[in-house]
Amino acid sequence: MLDPALLRKDLGGVAARLRQRGFDLDVAAFEALEAERKSLQTAKEELQARRNALSAQIGQAKSRGEDGAALMAHVAVIPEQLKRLEEDFAGVQARLQRILMEVPNLPHESVPAGRSTDDNVEVRRWGDPPRFEFAVKDHVDLGAALGMDFETAARLSGARFVVLKGALARLHRALAQLMLDVQTSEHGYTECYTPYVVSAAALTGTGQLPKFEQDLFAVRKGGQEGEGDPMYLIPTSEVSLTNFVRDQILREADLPLRLTAHTPCFRSEAGSYGKDTRGMIRQHQFDKVEMVQIAHPSHSYQALEQMVGHAENILRRLALPHRVIALCTGDLGFASAKTYDLEVWLPAQQAYREISSCSNCEAFQARRMQARFRNAQGRVELMHTLNGSGLAVGRTLVAVLENNQRADGSVAIPDALRPYMAGLSELRPG
Repeated sequence: MLDPALLRKDLGGVAARLRQRGFDLDVAAFEALEAERKSLQTAKEELQARRNALSAQIGQAKSRGEDGAALMAHVAVIPEQLKRLEEDFAGVQARLQRILMEVPNLPHESVPAGRSTDDNVEVRRWGDPPRFEFAVKDHVDLGAALGMDFETAARLSGARFVVLKGALARLHRALAQLMLDVQTSEHGYTECYTPYVVSAAALTGTGQLPKFEQDLFAVRKGGQEGEGDPMYLIPTSEVSLTNFVRDQILREADLPLRLTAHTPCFRSEAGSYGKDTRGMIRQHQFDKVEMVQIAHPSHSYQALEQMVGHAENILRRLALPHRVIALCTGDLGFASAKTYDLEVWLPAQQAYREISSCSNCEAFQARRMQARFRNAQGRVELMHTLNGSGLAVGRTLVAVLENNQRADGSVAIPDALRPYMAGLSELRPG
């Protein structure tokens, strides 16, 4: 959430920066509510001052032995008037809060200007796409003979789910284990096991609610339909990991926190119908190893660059060609001030496809969560929060299969994964 004080101080400037990312702030509505808020605030203060003045006069009258009944009658009606003003003030504050909850983060000054993915900027590439002397298969055709079963998954759950069997399932598990081992042993993240079901408050804190409820899978506590508070399956463990610091005040010495978790992720993919319907690229359930950093504001952009390197390290271990993209203002996610996407080469598509997204949200999530720390001067400040995939396991599996395929339908297992595969060096059909 943006700082309300910033909007009050520079509403026009904030609106202009938001337009860079394709969001039109309703300036007139905000100004009208802000004017009403100020009027009510002034009325409250004036009424409180009148009550105090009358109370002082009553005291003076009593000290002189005079009758203060008339003054007391005036004071007696003030509490009810104050109550109505406070209720009106709270209502205006709630409406302002609803507006702010729908407003995205401001782009960092270093983010390239643009309207869509066409305006994103390539930062660097690593590795050369492989050349094949045979007709390349996509991961669906390769996987059919290796244990990738969409038909069974459809009978169980419907479209956009998959069942993996045998050595292919083990390869999927091996990828997650490699990612966790590298992030914890080499990059200093603490491995966590978190709930897969979270509250609305947790999702509000990280920005998925209220704006993106249609993308979530909702469940309910209680034995009967409609009973209990709404709960949600996590769309990413960013939600659970980042909310570790919700309503907390940490010591400055506690920063940075580096947290990681391997979890399933659940997304309804509302609005994406017709996109990537074939295979494992865009599914309702997928696994991801998430990286989260809780950083000091003065160090968060250094942390972002490090996080991108932490994700890249996995791709390099697996010898997967990839590139790093700086997203433009028009392609930023709701909570992000700056984002880098990592895109891996997929031979069957002859294209780079996203496999990780690393973002600095600055204080946007922290303000929603009231996640703070006490600085060296003893003052309380908002933390900066960062998140990134380290990596999406299913998409990494897709990339491993397609980049390591052979003419006979077998797939070479990258060296980095063989210790997790009991030495197995290839997957063979059947």
